[in-house]
Amino acid sequence: MASSVLAKVGVSTALQLGACKVSASKTCLNVAAPTRGSFLAGNKAINAPKNGARVFAREAPYAPGSEAPEYLKGELAGDNGFDPLGLGADPANLKWYVQAELQNGRWAMLGAAGALVPEILTKAGLWNAPLWFDAGKAEYFAPASTLFLVELILMGWVEGRRYYDIVNPGSVYQDPIFSSNKLPPGEVGYPGGIFNPLNFPVNKESKDKELANGRLAMLAFLGYIAQSHVTGEGPFANLLAHLADPWHVTVVSSIEKFVGSS
Repeated sequence: MASSVLAKVGVSTALQLGACKVSASKTCLNVAAPTRGSFLAGNKAINAPKNGARVFAREAPYAPGSEAPEYLKGELAGDNGFDPLGLGADPANLKWYVQAELQNGRWAMLGAAGALVPEILTKAGLWNAPLWFDAGKAEYFAPASTLFLVELILMGWVEGRRYYDIVNPGSVYQDPIFSSNKLPPGEVGYPGGIFNPLNFPVNKESKDKELANGRLAMLAFLGYIAQSHVTGEGPFANLLAHLADPWHVTVVSSIEKFVGSS
């Protein structure tokens, strides 16, 4: 009798677990009491609703054991479930922040390289360029005010077009002056055509890599700014100083020296 009951329970449990596997949704019958996931757990159960279903929340990859917000489903590029301030809770805000992070990451990658490469070439004696934080003091072919105005007009035009593409995707794919120039249909933020001359693939993997490098570049440039205020040197000079004496020229020693001199 006891073995018969155990067999029935085992078959019932197996059927319920099987239903969970084949179900396209993220709910299954409540076979056991709701539990929290462990540090290494993947999807983890949360409080079961009254209908007996067991709901699973996606784990936030950036912090194993924590739950990702329900609006971050892992579908977006670079989605690690990190949004402690809930900035993306509103779908309209999330759409805007996705594009904002993408563009700021691209500018940061250009800026990080643009600040570092001229300093390296100058150190090698191949160029005579000012440090990135002194670039505004240099004299160019036109007055700084004129260059600023020209840049403001050109960048305003480009950014305006990009904004309209976010609001109405595909609305700016055709050149307003030379109508024969068109971009291929694509995703907002990834125009393709002349903006992708090497024909890099636009897939989830490449998007993740670009965002990861963009985020790293944004942090790197914050480091450039901090270094320039603390040491008065460029990033390459700071690197060389650290490599020459790694035990005494560190972040801590630089901060101590800066605080002591202020």
